[in-house]
Amino acid sequence: MSDRDDLLRQINDKAVVRGKVTLSSGIEADYYVDLRRITLDGGSAPLVGRVMLDATADLGYDAVGGLTLGADPVAAAMLHAAAGRGRRLDAFVVRKEGKAHGLQRRIEGPDVKGRRVLAVEDTSTTGGSVLTAVEALREAGAEVVGVAVIVDRGARDKVVGEGLEYRAAYTLADLAV
Repeated sequence: MSDRDDLLRQINDKAVVRGKVTLSSGIEADYYVDLRRITLDGGSAPLVGRVMLDATADLGYDAVGGLTLGADPVAAAMLHAAAGRGRRLDAFVVRKEGKAHGLQRRIEGPDVKGRRVLAVEDTSTTGGSVLTAVEALREAGAEVVGVAVIVDRGARDKVVGEGLEYRAAYTLADLAV
């Protein structure tokens, strides 16, 4: 079984939750894809890293991250998977707003200024979270090479409409919903 097939099986087994829920976008759905059950799972997270690296291999970036919290374990999984392949990949965290104390940084981790970065998210319905991260990254002087998500719930058109390359390892059509 390929990493991609194995990860999809684990998403369907562990992360697809049926029942009425309101998504962060405010949209009501009959199911929820709780990808933190995957990205924070010791058996699934390594698959996330490898599948996401494979899905974005041609984009030429050296740092990965996005808006906290959905992006954090995705970026960490990719960082570790890259190291396992002999590649250095830094990760960063984009805060929802800048800190009022300390260094007052909105983007934590290695500096992204002048670097080619990939914005990630676990899943996206409207693109709001990942586009917020993209805006912060651009303000910090990063060159955003694209956006990548594990599962696209409908954000593709919005993100592409902003002129960004968009990659999704899976779409809703791939899931058992």
